[in-house]
Amino acid sequence: MAGNGNAETVDAVVIGRNEGARLAACLQSLAGQVRRVIYVDSGSTDGSVALAEAAGAEVVRLDTLRPFTAARARNAGLDALATDPPRFVQFVDGDCAVDPGWIAAALAHMAAHPQAGVVCGRRRERFPGASVYNRLADAEWDTPVGPAAACGGDALMRHAAVAAAGGYRPDLIAGEEPELCLRLRRAGWQIWRIGAEMTLHDAAMTRFGQWWWRTKRAGHAFAEGAALHGAGPERHWVAETRRALLWGLALPTAAGVGALVLHPAALLLLLAWPLQVVRLARRWGGGRRGWERAAFTVLGKLPEALGVLGYWTGRLRGRQRGLIEYK
Repeated sequence: MAGNGNAETVDAVVIGRNEGARLAACLQSLAGQVRRVIYVDSGSTDGSVALAEAAGAEVVRLDTLRPFTAARARNAGLDALATDPPRFVQFVDGDCAVDPGWIAAALAHMAAHPQAGVVCGRRRERFPGASVYNRLADAEWDTPVGPAAACGGDALMRHAAVAAAGGYRPDLIAGEEPELCLRLRRAGWQIWRIGAEMTLHDAAMTRFGQWWWRTKRAGHAFAEGAALHGAGPERHWVAETRRALLWGLALPTAAGVGALVLHPAALLLLLAWPLQVVRLARRWGGGRRGWERAAFTVLGKLPEALGVLGYWTGRLRGRQRGLIEYK
């Protein structure tokens, strides 16, 4: 890849698995913005490796002896940069294209904020009109501008800060970015979300089952994050885990058991779900998107609760959960 012409050195780490045309768009979007591109492949069978090599990226293939995780892939990218480390590293998921002005905007913010260890911007869904699930993902990424607790998979980071933190926790199957950001904040670094356009993401979610598995993965991440850092002052993902268990497990269980043991009227407890939908929809401004977001937020507590239970079941059995993929 060509040099970016910036005074600060920026390299990119792209991770992917069978992204095909999405990967091609991702690599093309980085041309001219960064010095090097490291592409880390997690067992693709669609020609992604050859595609990345043809685009000029340096390819790292993960071996199959250990389970694939996004965190492990990103760490492999960091390892590939170790011999000639940049000052900054742009992490990108292979299904995302980087905005032409993003690197310059992120570097400018880094320069103005020396304690910024991570800067992220607005990730947008490329095809929000394709499905309600894509629209939900787009809304999920529309987080407030300013100091933040965490970033997502796409972000510009100070290489030295990430290296000193030991990189990502490789065994996490989800939630690895917030976990890293938590450790960075404890080390004195700041996480920022700025108003600049950052990436276009292609979720390609067109089926309910895809949304269900993606939401179940979030529940798993909540439970594991809370188990790792919930006792700390940040109470990392404790509230999210409790909400999933309250709305997705305790409420339907109480209604069902109450109806069987006490009186069928116990099923009226389930009215809490539609009431919560109404409350959230009003908070989020109503309209089509407000009602969609509210309805799926409440419904999502069911797969989230299953994800929480799955984490703890696996932990008690001494088994590590494999990847929960939705594509």
